[in-house]
Amino acid sequence: MPDDSLALIGPRLKSWREKRSMTLAELSKTTGISSSTLSRLEAGKRAPNLELVIPIARALRLELDDIVPRAAPDPRVSRTTRRVGETTYETLSPESSPVQTYKVTLPATPAGVVAVPEPKVHDGHEWLYVLSGRLRLVIGEQEVTLGQGEAAEFDTRIPHWLSATGSGPVEILSIFSKEGKRIHLRAAPKPATR
Repeated sequence: MPDDSLALIGPRLKSWREKRSMTLAELSKTTGISSSTLSRLEAGKRAPNLELVIPIARALRLELDDIVPRAAPDPRVSRTTRRVGETTYETLSPESSPVQTYKVTLPATPAGVVAVPEPKVHDGHEWLYVLSGRLRLVIGEQEVTLGQGEAAEFDTRIPHWLSATGSGPVEILSIFSKEGKRIHLRAAPKPATR
């Protein structure tokens, strides 16, 4: 069975020719390929080959990559889970992404224990969204509690810290720069007994 992407070469050539405001006759004169052959190629009635495509690409000032459709890569993200202390990070973006996205599960704080913030400071921004549970967010001098469906965004150069609050764990969707990734995957709060 022939590669379906080959059938797209003719229409792509036609699109590029029209973007260059070039007629079939002008392209024919430049390439030495007859107008009827060019027309059949553009309509998908003539199979593309290198003898046809290379002179057309030169005439249209294109690279072969502009003409030959690229196969779309598999969009699924290879998910990994990493534990840092009792916190779980599940990857939701590829390593090559300019921002890193994680589903983070912060453990419940045991009854009678108050987690003492150890604020972190680093370059970047962080965006987070509470999927379930309640989140305690300390940023600078303020402390806020976020519930399911609430979101926050902050400059990570401001001292910040987060933990679960309430009787259960908190799950958040967290998006941050690679600088933030390095810091957050090492951070772990120190519990203190009251």
